[in-house]
Amino acid sequence: MESKVYNQEGKEVGSVVLPESIFGAKWNLDMVHQTVTSMLGSRRNAVAHAKNRGEVSGGGKKPWRQKGTGRARHGSTRSPIWVGGGTTHGPRNDKNYSRKVNKTAASSTLASVLSKKFKDGEILMLNEIKLPEKKTKEAVSVLKAIAGIKGFESISKKKTNALYLSVPSISSDIKRTFRNIGNVDVVETRNINAADILGKKFIAFVAPEESFKILTARIK
Repeated sequence: MESKVYNQEGKEVGSVVLPESIFGAKWNLDMVHQTVTSMLGSRRNAVAHAKNRGEVSGGGKKPWRQKGTGRARHGSTRSPIWVGGGTTHGPRNDKNYSRKVNKTAASSTLASVLSKKFKDGEILMLNEIKLPEKKTKEAVSVLKAIAGIKGFESISKKKTNALYLSVPSISSDIKRTFRNIGNVDVVETRNINAADILGKKFIAFVAPEESFKILTARIK
């Protein structure tokens, strides 16, 4: 199994052999859903918070005496059944949404997603990226050149979630040059995961042979 390799001008410069363990895995929807849902849950920050009857202000005095008024008995005006009272079973910011993901499940899911994206023609191999001027306009030029490759025409047109750029190691030049482009994420190969990949339309591996060595060590 091979894939074409392009340069940053969008021209074909060779080919690379793809590891079967990374790009030849079967698509497992149930496993992908379970793993990615757990990953996203672990990233979730609980923000919504409703006060219960012990947290709302006021209500320290009993509204009226227990017996003899003809009215229902109440102990506090901050009971959930009173206007201005606390909330019952509302969202709480102390809730823990994190879930454990086993390493085996995470690596198998990553291989499954990469294989699916490769079969769908959404993975691109680039031999290298050089940006001598370290300016955003150079990054834009690279995206436009890549968009000239068949199947990747929409990279430079999409406003969001366009490209996941995987590099063996992030240099300050690449990071600074691409940071002003909102539809591109630059990530080191050792840090890629299924949840982030599924959030982008295309994936580009820079220096693929070196990147594959890193991935092979993770996916066994």
